[in-house]
Amino acid sequence: MRFYLISDNIDTLMGMRLSGVEGTVAHTEEEVTSALDAAMESEDIGIVLMSCKAVDCCREKVYSYKLNRKLPLIIEIPDRHARSRISDNISEYIREAVGITL
Repeated sequence: MRFYLISDNIDTLMGMRLSGVEGTVAHTEEEVTSALDAAMESEDIGIVLMSCKAVDCCREKVYSYKLNRKLPLIIEIPDRHARSRISDNISEYIREAVGITL
């Protein structure tokens, strides 16, 4: 199993490539959705890393995959500007999945 990155900027992709993680740069909702669908159908991808902006493009689709699929895991990572609401997103995900508010 391998990692795969979907990012909105080339800097993140280049940094991940240095550690052996392949991926793609996607800017529009269609590009992100297409890249995510392809990654989810690949049998050798175990974890999909997505930048915050990429997740923002198709948040409902990401949550649907998280709730309905065991693999690959989708992990949201902060973008290069360190703008991150990941803890808020995790709380929202738990509220949708389990029905409780943290």
